[in-house]
Amino acid sequence: MSNSKSESCNDSDLEVFEEKSFSCDKFLIKIFTLITCIKVLLIPTYHSTDFEVHRNWLAITNSLKIDEWYTSSKSQWTLDYPPFFAWFEYALSKAAVFFDPEMLKDDNFDYASTNTKFFQRLTVMIADLFFVYGVKEVGQVFCKSNKSFVALTLLSLCNIGLLVVDHIHFQYNGFLLGVLLISIAKVSRVSSDISVLQGAMWFSILLNLKHLYLYVAPAYGVWLLRSYCLKGDKFISRFLKLGAIVIFVFCLAFGPFVHQIPQVLSRLFPFKRGLVHSYWAANAWALYAGVDKILSVIWKKAGWLDNIKVASMTGGLVQEESFTVLPTPTPLVTFLITFVMMVPALCVLFFKKEKHSNSKNFVRCVVICGLTSFMFSWHVHEKAILTAIIPLCVLSTIDINDARIFILLSSAGHAALFPLLHPVYLTPLKLFLWFAYFLGSLILFKNNFSGKTLHILEWLYLALIPGMTIYESVLHRVIFGDKLPFLPLALTSVYCAIGVSYSYIIYYCKYVFEDNAPIQNQRRKSTENSTKCELEKDA
Repeated sequence: MSNSKSESCNDSDLEVFEEKSFSCDKFLIKIFTLITCIKVLLIPTYHSTDFEVHRNWLAITNSLKIDEWYTSSKSQWTLDYPPFFAWFEYALSKAAVFFDPEMLKDDNFDYASTNTKFFQRLTVMIADLFFVYGVKEVGQVFCKSNKSFVALTLLSLCNIGLLVVDHIHFQYNGFLLGVLLISIAKVSRVSSDISVLQGAMWFSILLNLKHLYLYVAPAYGVWLLRSYCLKGDKFISRFLKLGAIVIFVFCLAFGPFVHQIPQVLSRLFPFKRGLVHSYWAANAWALYAGVDKILSVIWKKAGWLDNIKVASMTGGLVQEESFTVLPTPTPLVTFLITFVMMVPALCVLFFKKEKHSNSKNFVRCVVICGLTSFMFSWHVHEKAILTAIIPLCVLSTIDINDARIFILLSSAGHAALFPLLHPVYLTPLKLFLWFAYFLGSLILFKNNFSGKTLHILEWLYLALIPGMTIYESVLHRVIFGDKLPFLPLALTSVYCAIGVSYSYIIYYCKYVFEDNAPIQNQRRKSTENSTKCELEKDA
């Protein structure tokens, strides 16, 4: 009798789980449909030079032979993404011919017909299906309630950083981050060897779509080694399986280009570019450059410097300029700093059992590695902050400490992206997006957690961000006219860099030094609940 009753309960639980999963999927589809409608409205808006970059890549992969893809230099926008992304562009070019064949001519520079705009915008929206699937996958692994899944769906699919960078500025970050989320979800299911191997395959594919995800590869390496290879007594066979998958994917990607590997690598790692990008990403080097600029002014006033390049490190497009007062870092120095700063987090993930036995700590390590590379790497793009913000979305819906860092990091990180939308008429849109996402995040977290999320000084810092955006977009021109054109960009980068750096330090310290009380409390509650259930059954 008790067995049949137990079986009946299990069947009921399964039905409830399936119903809940179906309900979550429907919500996910509804939000994706709604946000896609908003993206459609953004089709006619301003787009950056990245629009022409990707149009040129469509033309290169469609018009030229494979062995010319990474050697052609007809345009300044040469192909500099890994092979799988080149094949992705090639696949898109086969559809592009039905919209406007003129966009596929490799000598048709700066071509942007109405059909071309519509097609390229449409491809970004369709590629976002990978992002939707990635959110669904990580939601199934980490979200234990409808509330947390709803929050994850809204925070990720409505992320204003992706909206700005992909659907106005123009890129395919949602597609790439979707692949990242899929791989995170797969490797987090450590109870299933097949799922872990699938996750390793997805991450290998990601590296061959965009090589800059190498910066989070150390977190994957440590996690797979500790939670998969060293689990049980099958280290050699499991290690060989992982190695075989990685080697197979890389051979598949680079095989057609085997005779031009040096040329491909020179495109992927252009170290001749300067330390900072077209305008400073909001990282440690923005603070470093800001200090150098202040010191150069003081040095000049004191008569210690005679000839200073006015535009040095503050002239917009920075290539191989040097700092005026402070030492100029080299690519090797930035690589060593980045690697050294990652080591403590990787050691914690490897050696502390309570860390490598919990997949949430793997995601935290991915966030830390992503942030470390953003903070200290060579020639960092401002868009790279999304590599940390999007995975942090997952944890912010289930832990109040992660939620606090998410609000700070996303608010500062998203504001740092706004200078990408430099037309003045987009200022109201930028402010509306920032306020809507910020307030939406606060409401979701208040609904999910009890207690205060932010401290008073953190509130004060965030309160000044809209004013900074207004100054950068409007007030600077009113006050200074055409003078000091790079000043508002520098101020934006430095101010946002303070918030990003603060978030990075707090999050890193909590990861390395926090005690295990929360985990132990969860285990104790789980044990108490199990005991209570057994007593009820006996009764």
